[in-house]
Amino acid sequence: MNSPIRPARLKIGLISAGKVGAVLGAALRSAGHTIAGLHAVSEASRTRADALLPGVPVLTVPEIIEQSEVILLAVPDDALPGLVTGIAQTDGWRSGQILIHTSGRHGTNVLAPATAQGAIGLAIHPAMTFTGFSLDLARLNSTSFGVTGPAPFLPIAQALAVEMGGEPVIIAEGDRPLYHAALAHGANHLVTVTGQALQILSSIGIENPARYIEPLLRASLDNALASGENALTGPVVRGDAHTVAAHAQTLANYALEEGAEDIPTAYLALAKATAQRAYTRGALTQEQYHSVLSALAG
Repeated sequence: MNSPIRPARLKIGLISAGKVGAVLGAALRSAGHTIAGLHAVSEASRTRADALLPGVPVLTVPEIIEQSEVILLAVPDDALPGLVTGIAQTDGWRSGQILIHTSGRHGTNVLAPATAQGAIGLAIHPAMTFTGFSLDLARLNSTSFGVTGPAPFLPIAQALAVEMGGEPVIIAEGDRPLYHAALAHGANHLVTVTGQALQILSSIGIENPARYIEPLLRASLDNALASGENALTGPVVRGDAHTVAAHAQTLANYALEEGAEDIPTAYLALAKATAQRAYTRGALTQEQYHSVLSALAG
């Protein structure tokens, strides 16, 4: 895509220096912007700030707002509304100040208390999981950013995303919750399912379960991204109902022995969803589909 207009060099304040805030702050600093100050409460945040943003002063929230042209709010989704409202109640936001949050769930409506005081509200959400270490900076170069905001100011959000190495994608205000649910469902539940598989493999004596399963998981993800659900393999899509039944019973027994009830619960739910989607697209016949469902019903 054509790069949006490069914004003027800005004085940016960070609230807070968590994994996301510190990394994005470092990326913006590398792009030539000045980080005027950051808010860091925990020892982990201060350590992270020292590593990624050396020399940037740790300030109070009012000091950051007073000294910055742009405020980057990198706080948890549920904490964002209260923070914005609380500062507005003290008449803390400044007219013309650019206020950006990194929440995936929220658009710019959550910033209404600030925009009512004259601030400009934007949402910039990097579609990436963060470790809080410098390796995240390299990952930003292949990351899409979901941006939302008033049309006249969207070029600012797009330009900042590009400067951080990402690809801006406009997300409509009303689509933000569904957008975020899709990302969380895909990424967070992938981690959960992987953790369950590693637990099982470890319990049967495989010393390095991550190394053992890595080629399979990477190939599955790569194939799914390239070919969608046409890449699906395994007993469900083959209609191997007896194998599915054996899996369900084995995992139920495992759960009783290991106290891991979440594993068969996840297997049953995901196998049923897989069967439904395979049947809908014609990969399973009606007979195969009902055989798999019966196997899952026990």
